[in-house]
Amino acid sequence: MKRVRQVIRFQNHPDRLRYQGQNITVAILDSGIAPHPDFGGRILDFQDLLNGKNAPYDDCGHGTHVAGIIGGSGRMSGGTYAGIAPACSLIMLKILDRKGDGSVQNLLRGVEWVLAHRRAYEIRIVNISVGTLPGVEAKPQKAVLEAVDELWDSGVVVITAAGNYGPKKGSITIPGISRKVITVGSSEDKVCRDASGRHLKTYSGRGPTPDCICKPDLVAPGSYLMSCNAFYKAGKGRRGNAPRPYTEKSGTSMSTPVVSGAVAVLLSKYPEMSNVEVKLKLRESCRDLKLPRERQGWGLLDMEKLLRL
Repeated sequence: MKRVRQVIRFQNHPDRLRYQGQNITVAILDSGIAPHPDFGGRILDFQDLLNGKNAPYDDCGHGTHVAGIIGGSGRMSGGTYAGIAPACSLIMLKILDRKGDGSVQNLLRGVEWVLAHRRAYEIRIVNISVGTLPGVEAKPQKAVLEAVDELWDSGVVVITAAGNYGPKKGSITIPGISRKVITVGSSEDKVCRDASGRHLKTYSGRGPTPDCICKPDLVAPGSYLMSCNAFYKAGKGRRGNAPRPYTEKSGTSMSTPVVSGAVAVLLSKYPEMSNVEVKLKLRESCRDLKLPRERQGWGLLDMEKLLRL
């Protein structure tokens, strides 16, 4: 994560230790969250929409990794693998199973839960590092897009992944094809494996969308990110044989929480900003990588510019 902070020009930023996402709540729709030491007491709520369990858990590992990129404290690494906003509060809605698979129905249930509880928890940001290619039945696709648009219209900053189906054009996943939400691609479009172990090469989803909307909106680092390991158990297992506190994953699923963390930092500095203002600020501050619009969107996330008035 230190490398990521350097790429987005945040590692040595004077505001990094002052604004860490404090007083900002981020809801995450994913595979769950493990009670990792890096989260401390900042998991405000956990909703298991698959199995109905009460205690936080993650039988896949994807959601915990995403949450760590957003708001892990880096406690188990001396700060090296801290997330972008290590003081933010987290809410996890488990909508993916142990294989990382999910359904439109559970995604909709997750969005509905956030809409119903956003005021009580003061949810400012929703991270959706999941998606499916356009081409699913028209009715479910429309329902998902209407749901995320309603969430955006309620004032929440909705940040979604561009998907890992590039490099062909028109490969942005749903709900990232929504005109309103902020869609994130990977700036590091190189050979790697995604969070599920699938081999990727020039993977980041490309626009335009089926409605000819230019996407993604921006890009952020997405390859070989080190973050919280859901299967780490403190003090258990033989030395050298137990799961380590952190693990490496790649994909736009990892790029997306980099931006969610950045927005949490931005809102902790400027709490009165609306979601529309956040989107405009991102557009104005991105660094042009001199790549096609359907590849980079506005450009690379740049925290140095983003945090300026």
